[in-house]
Amino acid sequence: MRKYNLQNYNKYKADVEQSIDRLPQYEDNYPLYSRDQLIIKFLPLVENIAKKFSTSQQAIGILSVLDLIQFGHIGLVKAVDRIDWDVFAKSENKEQTMKSFLTKRIKGAIRRSIDINRGDIRIPEHKLNDIRKSFDKDEKMVAMFFNSIFLSIDEKDNEDSPYDIPDNSEPYNQDLLNVYLKGLLLKHLDDKEYQVLRLSYGLDCDKLPAVKIAEKIGIKGDSAYVRVSQLKRQAVNKLIERVDHSQVLDYL
Repeated sequence: MRKYNLQNYNKYKADVEQSIDRLPQYEDNYPLYSRDQLIIKFLPLVENIAKKFSTSQQAIGILSVLDLIQFGHIGLVKAVDRIDWDVFAKSENKEQTMKSFLTKRIKGAIRRSIDINRGDIRIPEHKLNDIRKSFDKDEKMVAMFFNSIFLSIDEKDNEDSPYDIPDNSEPYNQDLLNVYLKGLLLKHLDDKEYQVLRLSYGLDCDKLPAVKIAEKIGIKGDSAYVRVSQLKRQAVNKLIERVDHSQVLDYL
């Protein structure tokens, strides 16, 4: 399959449309298509799936959406070669069965390509697959991610001692994590919530205790630090509610 760069993307789209227009119209009678015809027929499915992946640098590293499409093409070709036509013939909804079978393998090929090319932040593929199978625990996974980063600060932080304990066991690429977190915070939080988490974690500054944060963002009174803690919890809950679990998975 030809590799298209960004300048030739429109040409790629035109080529796909022309190729599909030349296909015979068998509707969902897929066994009548040849192997190559079946691949061509589902090229638009690959592009649709690839575009649903987060394409921030933190999520997919050096890859672009065009790279994701190319890896999706590879997944499509392999999936077509693995179709069990005997099982397919027993399906009541052949179109849904075919699309579900191909979609699962196209997504898998794209995810593997991201995992391989992301860089030095990586979890073994079998562990990622275990996480991805826990669809009923998606929100818990997001909650674990944000709670471990922001609310664990409260366990080490109090009014009298600033949170300046160095973490020598940090498993993340700190600069990359900070950039990624700032993007999520700016997108989903208001300014006061953003400042509280930014200053608590030290995204682009020194970490500050709750009392100092209250002074910095203009919260006054004897219980100002309590209000900072409330804002922190409020902000984390908002992130858990609004951030899709796939964004956490893609970063890891």
